[in-house]
Amino acid sequence: MTAQTALAVTPPTLDVERIRADFPILRNVHPHGKPLVYLDNAASGQMPQPVIDRLVRYQTHEHANIHRGVHTLSETATAAYEDARRRVQKFLNARQEREIVFTSGCTEGVNLVMHGYGRRFIGEGDEIVITWLEHHSNIVPWQMLCEERGAKLKVVPIDDRGDVILEEYERLVGPRTKLVAITHVSNALGTVNPVKQMIAMAHAHGVPVLIDGAQAVPHVAVDVQDLDCEFYAFSGHKIFGPTGSGALYGKAEWLEKMQPFKGGGDMILSVTFEKTTYNAIPAKFEAGTPPIAAMIGLGEALDYVGRIGLDAIAAHEHELLAYATEKMSAVDGVRLIGTARQKASVLSFYVGEVHPHDVGTLLNEDGIAVRTGHHCAQPVMQRFKVPATARASFALYNTFEEVDALVASVRKVQQLFA
Repeated sequence: MTAQTALAVTPPTLDVERIRADFPILRNVHPHGKPLVYLDNAASGQMPQPVIDRLVRYQTHEHANIHRGVHTLSETATAAYEDARRRVQKFLNARQEREIVFTSGCTEGVNLVMHGYGRRFIGEGDEIVITWLEHHSNIVPWQMLCEERGAKLKVVPIDDRGDVILEEYERLVGPRTKLVAITHVSNALGTVNPVKQMIAMAHAHGVPVLIDGAQAVPHVAVDVQDLDCEFYAFSGHKIFGPTGSGALYGKAEWLEKMQPFKGGGDMILSVTFEKTTYNAIPAKFEAGTPPIAAMIGLGEALDYVGRIGLDAIAAHEHELLAYATEKMSAVDGVRLIGTARQKASVLSFYVGEVHPHDVGTLLNEDGIAVRTGHHCAQPVMQRFKVPATARASFALYNTFEEVDALVASVRKVQQLFA
């Protein structure tokens, strides 16, 4: 089946060429003279022109520190910064603005919960449940806490497709469990976890749940009220915003119980040498001068995605992934790593006996940008008995023709090492 046939059978749900025009970096030409085929979106999405323009506008006309100034520039910057918080609230369908804590990204969001909730409520003999699918940023903080407090980390296994084994999850969540911390979408395999069901199963034992949503928010609509999770973290750069931006959603009653993650300015109501009184949420968790421009850019990025519609984006990416899976499976020697029943926009693969780093280097000569390595998910690599994979990951601006270019380049690699 050709790309043209696929397009004829399944009309695109998006005007992809119009969308591509919004992303100036996609017009780049590789040093080898090839057009850029950007398939590294799981690492970082590109920024559209409206986000770039908003950043320039802030830096050019609105830059000032926020919250404490009474001059016009400070008030303008503060209004734009807090408007971005409202945009995140709307995007996640949180109940209240104060349930949105700005962070530098998903990693900081997870660490905030570890310090603020974990160090206050988790002690010796308590258990934290994660899965084999986790990114290192949702493993290492909990290992640090377990070592510090004498708690235990329980890991839910995955099957040969890359799906979580729910029966094992149900067995591991019990009376000693104090937190479940799980990814929504695997960055290494693209597996979409049944998080709503897993949250309900945890709640049956009275256990709060943190969701790592870094890989989910660019691809699926997230409604934290419908999920009913206690915490949901994501990064701005995964959803076409600036690096250094992100947010943690937390139910207000939990955020109010938690201790601050960092100390400093803006997270206090009063300070004496004898005692400090902390600010109300979310300010309690936002010490110091934040990356103001990045957060304003994040709000603009969320609006951009909202205007296009996540349902339309998901449908387009599903077709891309299905097409790429079919085409790559037909290449001799290619092994797909991760074939979960529900996947989002990630195709991890191995080409014969060629090391993934060599695969990525050769693809780069054709202008094709993929990620190679363990993807900060070394336990996943160990589970599938590979040192690393090459990973193509798709976004709203990718095309069937780019998939064809990827497959043709992989065939060249296969022939080179045959």
